[in-house]
Amino acid sequence: MNGGQAGGRPLVAILSGAGISTDSGIPDYRGPQGLWRRDPDAEKLVTYQFYMGDSEIRRKSWRMRQESAAWRARPNGAHQAVAELARRGTPVRVITQNVDGLHQLAGLPDRKVLELHGTARAVVCTDCGARTTLAAALERVDAGEPDPACRDCGGILKTATVMFGEALDSEVLTQAIAITQAAQVFIAVGTTLQVQPAASLAGVAAQHGARLIIVNAEPTPYDDLAEEVIREPIGTALPELLARW
Repeated sequence: MNGGQAGGRPLVAILSGAGISTDSGIPDYRGPQGLWRRDPDAEKLVTYQFYMGDSEIRRKSWRMRQESAAWRARPNGAHQAVAELARRGTPVRVITQNVDGLHQLAGLPDRKVLELHGTARAVVCTDCGARTTLAAALERVDAGEPDPACRDCGGILKTATVMFGEALDSEVLTQAIAITQAAQVFIAVGTTLQVQPAASLAGVAAQHGARLIIVNAEPTPYDDLAEEVIREPIGTALPELLARW
């Protein structure tokens, strides 16, 4: 039997993918108009092997970050609806595949958000582990350092994201599984549920008796397990859905 109820309210776990942020001006990756479909070479800019081995890839990657809509994006109605659900007293945990930090900017406390793929708002040294903000790194790029190195040890800097070719943080994944197993309601929103191991959380939720609800424009491999599948635009569908709790 699932645990996780507080004051009779169900624990609502939300797995969010790129689709929740498209209304904020951030393109998705694998949808019909996704970044990887439009420009397959762009994937190299966030692939660890290419990034670490090629200074030109790193320079292009830093230029991409400068120009990225994610850096200037603001939370949309879907992010705000999740934060409002938490403010109403419903126990909520967000497991996000996104690195944009928009759940937190909408007002959801850090402790309620698990960032499976890290955050693009911080920068880490791949040698010594020193961290700084993306804003500070981009200031150096703007000042004429096309591939800024760590100021502590001279190592290569990258965003604090899990690039292609890197493993997820095992502790974060363990927490995500525990939340999923405890949830009475599991909502997968804006994700194709194709990237493992995050996608498998939908199956874990169903196996542990959660009400599985999928909000996504395109079909997913887990639709048959879902109690409800919603194809309506996320910006209106998610606020309406979350108003139930």
